[in-house]
Formats: sequence, C-alpha cells, structure tokens
Amino acid sequence: MTILFTPAEVRNAVALLASRSLIRLVTEIDDNGAIPPRRLAGTLPDLSSQQLRRVTETARVHGLVRVAPGAGLELTASGSELADLYDAVARWSRRHGCPEPVCEFTGRIRHVLDLLAPSLTTERADGFSRPSAACLPSADAEGDLARSHSLLIQWLADNPQVTRVSEPGPLA
Repeated sequence: MTILFTPAEVRNAVALLASRSLIRLVTEIDDNGAIPPRRLAGTLPDLSSQQLRRVTETARVHGLVRVAPGAGLELTASGSELADLYDAVARWSRRHGCPEPVCEFTGRIRHVLDLLAPSLTTERADGFSRPSAACLPSADAEGDLARSHSLLIQWLADNPQVTRVSEPGPLA
C-alpha cells in the first residue's frame, strides 16, 4: 500500500499518536476494559486532571473513545485498532532493543513512530526506507519494522481525522 501524507499531516498524526497521555489512556482501556465514570483519575494517577480532560476530549474528537452508558469510557473500533498498532510497535522495539534494551512502554512507541514518520510523507515518495543502523541490528529487524510501517499506514488511511489539527498544542 502506497498512501503518502503531507509533512504537516504526518507531524499532526505523530504528535497525537505519540502523546504519552493518549498512549496511556488507550492501552489502559485496552488492557483493563472501560473506565467507569469518575474513576479516570484513580486509574491514571500519574496524569493531572488537566491532562486527563484534554486527552479524553482529544480521544473523543478523533473517534478513539466513547462514553458508554453504564460502562464508562471505552475504546471505539478505531481505538482498539490503535491499541493493536501500539502493541505491534512496542513488541518490535522490545524484540530489537530499540531505542534501548530496557525502556518505558510509551517511550518505545514514541521512538518507533519517530522512526517511521519520515517514510510516510509525500516528500519521501520511495516509501519505507531504512532508519539508522544503530536501531536495526539485522535484516530481520528491518523486515519486522516494515510490517509495523504497513500497519501504521493502514491505520492512518482508515483514520484520516488524526492527520488534521484539532486543537493547538501538544497533549504531552
């Protein structure tokens, strides 16, 4: 699949998807199910109330979560697919010790998204290209990363709303 995005679209999408707050919210719901009303702060205590409000609203605007009556905040189909994408890129990172053999889950995802971002733009019409050798110790690692690249392109193609700017400033 050769779907390419403008540099601005890639910047917007990666800024959103690499947000530590969004990664935490999506993976928490994916791992443990819907978050009941008024339990968000207790479930994600490392995020401030302002961060929680912002990430929840941003995730809703982009169609990643919804409020289900009686259940609370749950993932949409797009949110579940994003959680699968996060798992795939984190597995690649862990398997290949990139950026480091021991690294926080959100750091792994952010690093791989940063590796993949340049190959998504219309300025790089040749598609996926090999990132720095420091992170690719073998041809096997490159092949695995190409699969993550394909998953990311497919997810972005299915969710074009994430390439648009919805509100100013990063989520953190």
